[in-house]
Amino acid sequence: MSEILNTLNNHVWGMGLVLMVLLTGLYYSFKMKFPQFRRFKLLVKSSSKGGDTEKGLNQLQSFIFTAARTVGVGNIAGMATGIHFGGPGAIFWLWILALVGSPIAMIEGIMSQAYKKEVRGEYRGGPAYYMEKGFKNKKVGNVFAKFYAVVGVFAVTLLMPGVQTYNIVKGINLAFNFNVVIVGLIFSIVFGLIIIGGLRRIGNVAQRVSPFMAIAYFSMSLIVIFFNITKLPATLALIIKSAFGKDAVFGAMVGQAVIWGIKRGVFANEVGVGSSAITSASADVDHPVTQGMIGGLSVFMGTFFICTTSALMMIITDSYNTVDKLGNFVVENLPGVEYGNAYVIDAINSCLPGIGEAFIAISVLCFSSVALLAYYLYAESDLIFLVGDREKPILILKIVFVISIFLGCLNDVDTVWTMGDMAHGLMAWINVFTLIFIGNQAVKIFKDYEEQEKLNIKPVFDPDKLGIHEASDVWRNK
Repeated sequence: MSEILNTLNNHVWGMGLVLMVLLTGLYYSFKMKFPQFRRFKLLVKSSSKGGDTEKGLNQLQSFIFTAARTVGVGNIAGMATGIHFGGPGAIFWLWILALVGSPIAMIEGIMSQAYKKEVRGEYRGGPAYYMEKGFKNKKVGNVFAKFYAVVGVFAVTLLMPGVQTYNIVKGINLAFNFNVVIVGLIFSIVFGLIIIGGLRRIGNVAQRVSPFMAIAYFSMSLIVIFFNITKLPATLALIIKSAFGKDAVFGAMVGQAVIWGIKRGVFANEVGVGSSAITSASADVDHPVTQGMIGGLSVFMGTFFICTTSALMMIITDSYNTVDKLGNFVVENLPGVEYGNAYVIDAINSCLPGIGEAFIAISVLCFSSVALLAYYLYAESDLIFLVGDREKPILILKIVFVISIFLGCLNDVDTVWTMGDMAHGLMAWINVFTLIFIGNQAVKIFKDYEEQEKLNIKPVFDPDKLGIHEASDVWRNK
C-alpha cells in the first residue's frame, strides 16, 4: 500500500506542478503590479476588523482561521519533513513560493467572495463555485467544478486528516507516554462534538485557540535562535547555497530542494490548492478584495513567522537528518530519530532541556485541531455543492470524517505524509489550471477596487458594472 501511494504521489508532485504554481503566481504578480509588496499595509488593515456577523466569519475571524490553517503541523513537522528529504535548501524555495505565490491566494479569495452563496444562513463557496460560474463555456465550467468538488471531498475527508491526527497523538505520546489509540479516540469524539455546532462555533474555537499558541510557538523559536545567534549567518548561507547546489554536502540535491520546498509550502500555506478559498467564501466582508488581502497576508504570516523560524531552529542546532532520493543519509545528526516533531523537540531541548516534548505536544494539538476544523469546512462545502443542502449526506460526511481522524493515529509517518501531499497536489492541479483561464476576473475586480480608492470613495463591488454577471446576488443585495 505504501509503495502504491508513493508512486502515485511522485506522479502528482513532479516538476510540472511546481512550475505551474510558480509561473501562475508570477503571472498574477505582474498583472496586479505585485500587490504582495506594494499593498502590504492594506493586507494588514484588511485582517484586523472584528465585530459580529450572523452569516459567516467576520474579517478578523477569517484571518485567524485562514492563518491558523497555515500555522499547523505543516509549519512544524512539515518543515522537518522538507529538510529531511530536500535538505536546508528546501527552505529557500519555500520563501520563493510565498513571495511569488501569495497573489494566487489573493485571486482565490477574491473569486470565492465574488461567487459565494448563502446556505442555511451561512456563506459557502470556493473553487467548485467559481469554476461553475466563472467559465464562459458553462459545460466546461460545470465539468471542472464537479471534478474539483469530488476530488475535494475524497481528498479532504480521507487523505488529509491523518497527518494532523498522527502528529497530535505522536506528540502527546512522546511528551506524556499516553497510548496513541486512546488519545486518538478521545480526540475524535471531542472533535465530532465541535463540528456539530456549525460554522460559527468552528470560527469561535479558532479565534480562541490560535493566536495565543502562534505567539507562544513563535516566541519559543526566537529563544532557540537567540541562544545560537552566532550561528545564524552560517545557517542562512547554508540554506541559500544548498538551494543552488553550491554546498559540498547538499550539492546534488537541487531538484529535491526545489520540489520539497514548494511541496512543503503548498502543504503549509495551501497556495494554489483552493481549499483556503472555501474559508475565504465563508467570511462576511465588505468587498471581495478585502478577503483577497486576508488570504495573501496569511501566506506571509505562515511562511515567514512560523515556517521560517521552525526551520531555522532545527538547522541552527543541527537537529535534523537528510536523505537522498534512495533514502541514504546525506546528513545524520540524530541517529534513530523519526523525522517530524522529534526534530523540533530536539532543537528546543538543546537550549531548554526537558521542555520540548510537552511544548510541541500542546502546540501541535492546538494547531492541528484548527487545521482539522478547516478541513471539515472544506469537505462540507464541496459536498453541499455536489448534493445540495441535505441533512443526511452531511451527517454521513461528519461520521466518515471523524472515523478518518481516528484512523490517522493507526498509520505510520510515511503513509500519512504521502496521503496528505497527494491530496494537496491533486487539488492544486485542478485549481491552478482553471485559475489560469478565469483568474483575470479577480484582477479586474482588484483594479476596479484601486480605481475607486484613487477617487477617494469607499470601494464597492458592482459585478454588473464589471461584466461579471454570474457573480453572487449577495453583492447585489448589499
